[in-house]
Amino acid sequence: MSYKRITEDSDLQKAFHIRKEVFVKEQGVPLEEEFDQFDTLEGQCEHILVDYENQPVGTGRLRIVDGIGKLERICILEPYRKFGLGKVIVKALEEIANRKGLAQVKLHGQTHAEGFYEKLGYQTASDVFDEDGIPHILMKKTLDTKLI
Repeated sequence: MSYKRITEDSDLQKAFHIRKEVFVKEQGVPLEEEFDQFDTLEGQCEHILVDYENQPVGTGRLRIVDGIGKLERICILEPYRKFGLGKVIVKALEEIANRKGLAQVKLHGQTHAEGFYEKLGYQTASDVFDEDGIPHILMKKTLDTKLI
């Protein structure tokens, strides 16, 4: 398993395919809600693609919001869950945030994934809220700035 920063449109399209499969088809998020103005190569986001046995199976993005790194659109195709790829995605996005000099990151995690994020050092910072018909919570983490 490996990850790479997305720098070519063909890889961005692979990430979009994964997001459609997970968020739109599997979880019922409306297509028009899943994609936004940040889904470009030249935009305000850094997108990554995770491969497993040379197949693109996971993705995520990092966006800077009010000086804090926001991890977004983290997902893995269903057959590839439980291989530790979620941790790879989160750690990769944290590394990007670190290189950008950010001291904190946050995310809107689906409530069923709260324990997963807690194991990676995130702390719950909100009550449950609805996002696209799915219960979420705000989670935050302070990065180790010595790694910059």
